[in-house]
Amino acid sequence: MSENQVLEMNQGNDGNGKVEIAPEVIEVIAGIAASEVEGVAGMRGNFATGVVERLGKKNHGKGVKVDISETGIKVEVYCVVKFGVSIPTVAQKIQDNIRQTLLNMTALEPEEVNIHVVGVQFESQKQEQEVDQEI
Repeated sequence: MSENQVLEMNQGNDGNGKVEIAPEVIEVIAGIAASEVEGVAGMRGNFATGVVERLGKKNHGKGVKVDISETGIKVEVYCVVKFGVSIPTVAQKIQDNIRQTLLNMTALEPEEVNIHVVGVQFESQKQEQEVDQEI
């Protein structure tokens, strides 16, 4: 993604001006839409986003990369899914939710929404120990 890349939307020739959407806005929208899907445990970030989140600031664009080119918008999503879910089903739901949310909020339809499952989250050992103690 280039530094100063901004998506300009044409709203017709009504003389009201222009609307520009930064790629970071699309990243945030896609990140929130992906996190809403049942079966997604989290999004993959880097070391810097992990440090920032520990300080209390939420990064909604974590795990999402947007590329705006001549051919259209490409969205890359890097996520972790919960153990036991159907990965193809969850990936399809993520794609559908991102497409619908972007269309509703920005009137833009991405050319591609690629899902990269980078991990599986198992139940924590603490939860498993609590279940064992109850039995």
